[in-house]
Amino acid sequence: MAQPYIDCARRLAARGIKPEDVAEIVCEVAEGTVHRLWEPLADKQRPRNGYAAKFAVPYLLATGFVHGGVGLGAFTESAIRDARVLALAAKVKFVIDPDNPYPNNYTGHVRATLKDGSVVEERQPYLRGGAQEPLTRQDVTDKFVLNAEHGGWSEAQSDAALKLMAELV
Repeated sequence: MAQPYIDCARRLAARGIKPEDVAEIVCEVAEGTVHRLWEPLADKQRPRNGYAAKFAVPYLLATGFVHGGVGLGAFTESAIRDARVLALAAKVKFVIDPDNPYPNNYTGHVRATLKDGSVVEERQPYLRGGAQEPLTRQDVTDKFVLNAEHGGWSEAQSDAALKLMAELV
């Protein structure tokens, strides 16, 4: 349910927008997700531990924006104290979209107001990785490498495993 918002945030950053340029981010959300992913808002902007961070869209969105993605490393004690991430997460708010198709579809909509007054928006109409927008081979490879790195594998070990898997196909 959080991934579409992370994808929107990553696209905002890819436009060259810096976290420091952002005055506010407002996300349109499904009412059915609020109790789990958005409230209490202050706790979701500054999660108390790595487990709580997994269910905190403001934190997850900010992590994706600042670091280009959200992997297992985003849930360590040091990661959840990242000053740039927390500063941006504090600017993330939500409004309920009564037309959101949840739970039949997981969507994302992010509207960022920048400090210069301009407004930029991104929408994610489907869950990336779902039937309507499957992951690419590169997406899967990148995720494997990040997980292997998190597990302590060297680049050589990851490369060897990827080579072996390619031979099996």
